[in-house]
Amino acid sequence: MLSRWICAPLLLVLAAAATANAADLPDFTGLVEKYGPAVVNVQATGNPDAQAQNQDPNDQQDVPEIFRRFFGPMPQPRDRGTRVSMGSGFIISADGYVLTNNHVVDGADQVTIRLSDRRELDAKVVGTDAQYDIALLKLSATNLPVVSLGDSKSVKAGQWVVAIGSPFGFDHSVTAGIVSAIGRQFGGADQQYVPFIQTDVPINRGNSGGPLFNLNGQVVGINSQIFSNTGGFMGVSFAIPIDIAMNAVDQIKTSGRVSRGMIGVQIQNVDRANAKALGLPRIGGALVNKITPGSSADKAGVQLGDVILGFAGHDIVTSADLPPLVGSSKPGSKADLSIWRDGKTLTIPVTVGELPTDKEALASARGGAAPAMAGNPLGIVVEELTADQRKQLGISNGEGVVVTRITGSAARRAALAPGDVILMVGRKPVKSIADFNATVKGAKPGDSIMLLVRREDQTQFLALTVPTEKDKG
Repeated sequence: MLSRWICAPLLLVLAAAATANAADLPDFTGLVEKYGPAVVNVQATGNPDAQAQNQDPNDQQDVPEIFRRFFGPMPQPRDRGTRVSMGSGFIISADGYVLTNNHVVDGADQVTIRLSDRRELDAKVVGTDAQYDIALLKLSATNLPVVSLGDSKSVKAGQWVVAIGSPFGFDHSVTAGIVSAIGRQFGGADQQYVPFIQTDVPINRGNSGGPLFNLNGQVVGINSQIFSNTGGFMGVSFAIPIDIAMNAVDQIKTSGRVSRGMIGVQIQNVDRANAKALGLPRIGGALVNKITPGSSADKAGVQLGDVILGFAGHDIVTSADLPPLVGSSKPGSKADLSIWRDGKTLTIPVTVGELPTDKEALASARGGAAPAMAGNPLGIVVEELTADQRKQLGISNGEGVVVTRITGSAARRAALAPGDVILMVGRKPVKSIADFNATVKGAKPGDSIMLLVRREDQTQFLALTVPTEKDKG
């Protein structure tokens, strides 16, 4: 009998708690009713051969296949020579400007917009930008419903977000979730200037180009890509920050194209071995492994082996943090670089240059092996580069030696391979075999040594630790 008196209040408490928790969940109906009409379906029709010609074949290699841009041909195209892709978009001005993804309309001969009232209007492509994956469209209409634009810089992990779009052609589908992370990078050349917003909002093919709303009904991002083994939603999706998208829109309206800043450095992450070799007190920053001659960084005095810790007052935690900051800077503007060099932090002012819009052809080849020469404490056997190898790799005379054989465990663990060209040891340029061997000769067991290595058209610092007797045995 006593247990009944105890359980009854407990059940009331649990029921009250469940009711309170349900009341705490957000209600999206007001947001959808107010801003849903500004979300549109985008249908792009084009010649598949023309689309293939417009696409840079290297771009698909830059982004891992597991990252899917979610648009696709309709199940039943109009004819064998026509490709119809579907996506989403949203109206940003009452006079007919519509924002969507570049990959939705890329190569299209005709773009049709279907509004919430079922009207279908032809759209003109005002301009596009592949790096930001942005396309600005224009409708010949007025008094259209518009979205409210928010501030993507205020987005935080854990907050609720809502997506409205046309997954699989089902217009005005609403899904919700939370922001999983901000500032995500894919690590390739494609869209390296976009710090993506990662969410767990369920989005699929057809959502591409649609808006991502915060709870205030403001657009904070454009749904763009998903992470998937199957091509369907698996809990990880990515949106382009609206601040970046609107920066592209303003430039397209003003000049017809998007310009980006550049300082002319190739960078890599700083791992534990790099940090130890460089004397960095913590792991972080962007390690400079290549500098474009005559670039802004070159003129400012940036050196190989420098670690960029900050740009224009922003901390650089990983190397992926730097490209979006530089890319969004106006060419000709000035910024301060915070640099770690030789155990000290320096401030170097730099004038931001402009990223070229044309794609340069990169031709490189790995040099063949040559007769082995004397080894060294690192277990790396090197040889002089031939004239042909220097020409193929674009390396000047008196610069670098080629690895012909690996005999040490440290070099193997660092993934050094025959054919790699060693350009520097620490901060000292390598000009010959004797130069290289003399530089590493004094290395003691346990020491960390940085090597600047050229492999085909990529240059990267590798940190090697001289093995101890324990390591050898």
